[in-house]
Order: sequence, then C-alpha cells, then structure tokens
Amino acid sequence: MMPEHFDVLIVGGGLSGVGAGCHLTMKCRDKTFVILEGRDVIGGTWDLFRYPGIRSDSDMYTLGYSFRPWREAKAIADGPSILKYVRETAEEYGVDRKIRFHHAVKRVSWSSQDAVWTVEAERGPDRELVQFTCGFLFSCTGYYDYAGGYSPEFLGSDRFAGQIVHPQKWPENLDYVGKRVVVIGSGATAVTLVPAMADQAAHVTMLQRSPTYVVSRPAEDQLANRLRRHLPAKLAYGLTRWRNVLLTMFFYNLARRRPEKFKQQVIGGVRHHLGRDYDVATHFTPTYNPWDQRLCLVPDSDLFLAIKAGRASVVTDTIETFTETGIKLRSGAEIAADVIVTATGLNLKILSGMEITVDGVRFDPAKSMSYKGMMYSDVPNLATAFGYTNASWTLKCDLTCEYVCRLLHYMDKHDYAQCTPVRDTSVTEEPFLDFTSGYVQRAIKQLPMQGSKKPWKLYQNYAVDLVTLRFGKLDDGTMRFSRRERPRRAA
Repeated sequence: MMPEHFDVLIVGGGLSGVGAGCHLTMKCRDKTFVILEGRDVIGGTWDLFRYPGIRSDSDMYTLGYSFRPWREAKAIADGPSILKYVRETAEEYGVDRKIRFHHAVKRVSWSSQDAVWTVEAERGPDRELVQFTCGFLFSCTGYYDYAGGYSPEFLGSDRFAGQIVHPQKWPENLDYVGKRVVVIGSGATAVTLVPAMADQAAHVTMLQRSPTYVVSRPAEDQLANRLRRHLPAKLAYGLTRWRNVLLTMFFYNLARRRPEKFKQQVIGGVRHHLGRDYDVATHFTPTYNPWDQRLCLVPDSDLFLAIKAGRASVVTDTIETFTETGIKLRSGAEIAADVIVTATGLNLKILSGMEITVDGVRFDPAKSMSYKGMMYSDVPNLATAFGYTNASWTLKCDLTCEYVCRLLHYMDKHDYAQCTPVRDTSVTEEPFLDFTSGYVQRAIKQLPMQGSKKPWKLYQNYAVDLVTLRFGKLDDGTMRFSRRERPRRAA
C-alpha cells in the first residue's frame, strides 16, 4: 500500500503547528497538508503543563498569532485561556480537521531523486508503524523533551517521606492544602508556582542556588483594553502588538548596552515591592548581567505580595541532602517540607529527537549550521519553527511560517522541487544561543551552530527578521534550488 502523500507535513499540533497550518490555509490554498501530533489533543505546551498558576511569561499581544487578535482582558494570560485561544484558532481556520492524533514521528528520510521526504510515525498505543510522504517537512515540535523535564540527582531524595513532583509531570490530585511546600528553582516556573501554591499551602519556600532577575508587570494592559473598546479589533491588536515589540526591543538593547543601569532599575523595582529591610542583595541580585539569562516576569507583583504577606519566602543556598522531613542545606540550616517541587528546568530536544537521513546519510544537527534560524545547512525542504529567547516565541514562528509560504510559492513558480541552504565554508561558526541558562548549557553540544554573518546569523531581532523573512530575496545565493531529477534511461 502506497503511503499517503501531502505537499507539506507539519510535525506537532501545539501553538507553532496550529499557526503553521493556519498560514498554509490562508496563503497556500492549493497545497495539501497534514499535522501529525504524538499526543491526543491540540495545544502542546499549553495542554501538557498543568501545574498551579500556569501562565505565559510573554504578553498575549505578541505571543498570540499575528492574524488572530487576542481579545481577553489579561495580557499576561493563564494557561487554560491560552489553550482555549489555540484550539479556537485551529477550529476557526479548519486546522483541527487536518490533525492526526497519536502519531509520533520517529524517522524521516529525504530522497533527492524523488524530491520527497518519507515520514515514519508510530500510531496509537500499539505503536503501529505508518508511513507518509511529503514534498516539504515543517517541524513545529518546540524546543524541549515532552517525555520529561530536567531532574538532577539530589542526595537522599529516596529518604524523603513526602511527595516529590516535577512541574512537567504534575499529579492531577496533588494535595498541598495546609502543607509545607519547597519549590526548588528560581526560573519562570518557580516564580509562577510559589504565589499560586501559597494561596492554599501552609507556607511555600522558594529554594534557589542563585538569584534571577524578576520584574513585575500588570496582568492587564489598560491601554490595549481601551484601544479595543474604541477601535476595530485587528487594528487595536496590531497597534498594541507593535508597541510591545518596540518596547521589548528597547529594553533588551538598553540591558545589553548599559547592563549596570538596567540591573539597578530591576533591583530597585524589587526593593520597592519588598521594602528596604528585605535582603534583596542576597535573594534578588544575580551575579550575571541582565539577559545573559531570560528575565522572569511576575504579573501584578504576585510573588512579592506573597512574600510580604509571609505566605512565601526565598532561601538562597545549596542543597546538601534531602532528609526524611525536608532538605538540609550546606549552611547547616534545614527546611521542613511535606511536598517538594523540583522546578529545575527542561531538557532541550531539537527536532523532537527525530532520526533524519538525507540521501542515506544520517543528519546530525550539532554538525550543521542554522540558516536564518529556521533551516539547516545541506538539508533540503525542511524548516523548523523556533522562537526568540528575548521576546515572544510566536513572533519568530509567525515570520517563519510566512517565509515557508513564500518559499513554496517561489518553487512552484519556477518549477523547483528542492531548496537547500548550502553552507558557506568561509563563515565562522558561533554558538546557536548566547545564553548562560542551565537548560541551554546542558544541551549546547546538541544544537546547530549559527554563522558570523547573514543568512547564517541568528539576530534575535524581530524588526531585522521581518525585513529579511517577509521581504528579503529568496534566491540569495545561499539557498540553492533544483528541479526534480529525471529518471535515468536504461542503457
């Protein structure tokens, strides 16, 4: 039986995959496509994570799709609201009917002779092997391992009498009401969990090895809400989106150019919320510069309010061992706990760990160079949706989708079957991400490289990418186009 064939095959039915399907629906109506999703629902991250308080750390005017306005009052939205938005978008554009659930893509192989990808997926609980073919492969699987988060080995964890949970595998009926909770970590997940759990727990302690920059922002964007009341939804959304993009770029550039000034502004904000008697120097003053790691956002100062109310506290120390009743620290202090949450981060996983071969040769992402932050050197007809580290994920993914649609139209117009970014050996290799965060450093050897100049340079700049991806030349001398190979005649 011949495999089903599609012009485009999208891997992943989350925020990025649904966005890719919508772009194809709007801009490439003549193209057939399918979305293969390993799980049984739409939503990706926003369905997988179920921990208390789950929310975005980006505003929904930039995390939302460019083509579908965010209409809720809260700009910093909770997980269920984001999930609803993604699913409603899929339904509105008919993308939900293009998704095959319980299809976990395991292997893909490219044939230049046929100009097709052969995609092998495991279907259903019995992992039945099924095949598809496609002309273009679009990976929208995110950047981390869905199977499990990062859980370091803690000495004595087997002795702890209470419950240990990781946010990525949150138990449905975890009872922490009236209990003592320790959240290990200081990243976006930890600062979300602490105030959310503090509403019902006896006390929540955020235990961190080192501090993170934390900034507060109103959950509701009052100007955006006023604009929406007085202007058409799309116009109001577009204006707010661009305002937030420009503000984000301004503050990021300020942080990189004048790190000490920016650092003092952030720390000054924390001191304003917690008061001068609080030890901000120990608990909220990192040793690194702003944006060497991602800043943590707290809406409506909820973390600071929980600390001021005595429902939560921060301890900065190193874990020596877990005990039967809690955690013993290197300083000699002990923290009593009934529940320990290891908010210790994610495991990065590029291309969802798919086994990829190109004309029979195994592809290793770590040995490739990223083209425009979305394709790979010497790999034909494959794009990846990968967002920004210094701004909303969807901003870059939207531009990537637009570029893929432009690319498909260009190939049709010129009767091309294959497009391949060919590596320029004169370009100097640089790390794909210039980030000191633990989850990046743990996976740095698995990531592709970026180049020292365009189109191999990863700019992390929406304005630059918009000009390049929306209006830039497709046949740029680096992207090589070719027609389908003709069958060889018998001698």
